[in-house]
Parts: sequence; C-alpha cells; structure tokens
Amino acid sequence: MQKLSREFYEQSTLEVAKELIGKVMVFDSFEGVITETEAYIGKDDPACHAARGKTKRNEVMFARAGTSYVYLIYGMYHCLNFVTEEEGFPAAVLIRGVYIPQIDYKRTNGPGKLCKIMDITKQQNGVDIVESNDFYVLDKGIKLDYDTTTRIGISQGKELPWRFVVDKQKISKIPG
Repeated sequence: MQKLSREFYEQSTLEVAKELIGKVMVFDSFEGVITETEAYIGKDDPACHAARGKTKRNEVMFARAGTSYVYLIYGMYHCLNFVTEEEGFPAAVLIRGVYIPQIDYKRTNGPGKLCKIMDITKQQNGVDIVESNDFYVLDKGIKLDYDTTTRIGISQGKELPWRFVVDKQKISKIPG
C-alpha cells in the first residue's frame, strides 16, 4: 500500500478519473474507497470552471498536479477535486462518491454529501495531497469494475462520457 505519486496525477485527466476508482482517500480520521469520479478538462470544456479563464475561485485548477481543489456550490455544499495534468493547464477530477464501511453509502454517494461527512471544506483547498500526511490517496490494490456514463448535475458539456461509477449493487462487496 502506497500513496499515489505526483506522476499519477500528471497523467491525462480521463486516465486519472478512471484509475482513482478503487483508490482509498484518507482525510483526518476517515478512509474511504473512491467509487465515483468525473473529469473536467481545460478551457474547451464548457462545464470546467476554467472555461472562462483563470479567476480567484478556480486558480487552484492551474496548480501542480496532485493539489486539492475545493469549492462551494449553491452557497452550502463543498465539492472536492484533484488537479491533474501539467501545471498551468486547468484540469481536475471531481470526487463524486466514496465508500466508508462504517457509514451508510447514501450519506457519501454525492460530492456535497461526502465533503459534509468527511468535514472537507475550503480549508482543504490547495493542499498538496502528494506531500500531505493528513490528506492523501492510497493504492491498496482494490480493483473495482465501473461504468462509464455522461456527466451529471451540469448544464453544459453533459453529453461527454467523462463520469466513472461503480454499480450500486457492488458497493457493499468492497473490501473494508
């Protein structure tokens, strides 16, 4: 079992989004298996926060791969992303679902829900998850089958098949 390297996050965003499925995210006292991700890639992706350029809100998307990007939506829900690809190119993977064995999956099967349960807030925006000892992702060798679908919860770019999700029926069989 090892922490994911900088090189892992420097891969193409779609590869990182797929390969994060089954990895174990560690934050504070929580450990959860990533079960759902979604890719957002550059200025040509109309759903990407960087589609209109660099702003105070999205500047972390332009950071070094392996940096956390946390933002607030609807004024109440935090969402967690991991920055990917080369520094200066705005791309990230949204973590949409995490399985934590001791918590009902219905409480962690959405980006806002998992951040609420794990107490991930804007305080974690900009954390180098490769170097951090408090917030990182491990490879424990868990291999999960997943489906590829179009993205959800957005109004533009939703036709792109950039969402990767483990079948809900298989969640309870994930090793804990």
